Amino acid sequence: MKQDYKIATVGDNCMDVYDRTGKAYPGGNPVNVAVYTARLGGRASYTGVVGSDPYGDRMRAAIAAKGVDVSHLRTVPGATAVSHVDIVGGDRVFGDYDEGVMANFRLTPEDIDFLCSHDLVVTGLWGHVEGDLQNFRARGIPVAFDFADKPDDPVVALAIPSVDYAFFSCDEGSEEDLHSFLRTMRTKGPKVVVATRGELGSMAFDGSRFYPQGIVPCAVKDTMGAGDSFIAGFLYSLLRGGTLPECMAKGAENSSVTLQYNGAW
Repeated sequence: MKQDYKIATVGDNCMDVYDRTGKAYPGGNPVNVAVYTARLGGRASYTGVVGSDPYGDRMRAAIAAKGVDVSHLRTVPGATAVSHVDIVGGDRVFGDYDEGVMANFRLTPEDIDFLCSHDLVVTGLWGHVEGDLQNFRARGIPVAFDFADKPDDPVVALAIPSVDYAFFSCDEGSEEDLHSFLRTMRTKGPKVVVATRGELGSMAFDGSRFYPQGIVPCAVKDTMGAGDSFIAGFLYSLLRGGTLPECMAKGAENSSVTLQYNGAW
């Protein structure tokens, strides 16, 4: 079995600015997945764009310092994306999002060739690459996509037919409702659909059966990045031949590490 797997993450990045404390942390769904993959000992790259401001310099340096390949992270004139955050009862609450230069981010043919040199492409709802996913499917590169808690977003309908591993955040509703939701989303194209549920754990569906997973208890400081940590752990295990229960367990374990410190990483 191949051992030297490499995950390509692509799409949004942002500085998570905690207005109450004045602190700012690098983040963004694909960025976080790349960093958490490296934390696990895996290889990862991040493709995206930052602004020519101090936040852009800080973002690039911070990602590279974690061992992530940033050779396809572009810097363009303008402001790096900023997400305003507050912490309420240990949970992160998002405020305004200033997209900055990410608003005009689009993949180039060179970017697509680079991403297709990896074993798996990971992106998300705000990455502006949903229109390119069919290129990866055509070239045999599996795709993982984080749809967050927005199942009705127009991007879902466009992206999900070209997605192999779909992730959603579903903190509310009964287990029966969750099963129905996972079944419905699986009919739209993915091999596996996973829902993360906060303190309720997580659930996966592969078309044949459901796979529940509990949380790993820990002292929670900040929930920022918990879902992205789960995705990284799941995919890290998957590429190494893990079964679905093993992937779910690795996701929960990796999430528990992130929950114990402030900021995504």
